[in-house]
Amino acid sequence: MDIREILEKYRVVAVVGLSPDPVKDSHRVASYLKSKGFNVIPVNPTISEVLGEKSYPSLLDLPENLKRTVEIVDIFRRPEDVPPIVEQAVELRKRYGRPHVVWMQLGITNEAAAKLARDAGMDVVMDRCIWIEHDRLFKRPGDASP
Repeated sequence: MDIREILEKYRVVAVVGLSPDPVKDSHRVASYLKSKGFNVIPVNPTISEVLGEKSYPSLLDLPENLKRTVEIVDIFRRPEDVPPIVEQAVELRKRYGRPHVVWMQLGITNEAAAKLARDAGMDVVMDRCIWIEHDRLFKRPGDASP
């Protein structure tokens, strides 16, 4: 599935590493996604809430009703921190048939984690910003740029 199809089809994004700091990329990207109608689920063990949404320590700590809805896992963590997150995404996929996509943000690549996700049937996007890609594909006059 290409990026356009991903962003047209899936609307529920778990943002792993979402910061409460409005100047951080993860915060700005998640805020943008919310403004475009995406359902953003914060995943960060150090905070309780961000962008008006309850934050969860990990993907496996999401309540059952949310575990069943996650379509994209958007990762804002160092490359070496990605494999355990993808392992959790794989576990959710085994249980619920979701998520469908593992998205590693701009500057983040981890081939072993990508292989694990692909082997579990998920699409993988690496080293791309979901905001930049959405803006590039669906920008309307007057939209803010990343």
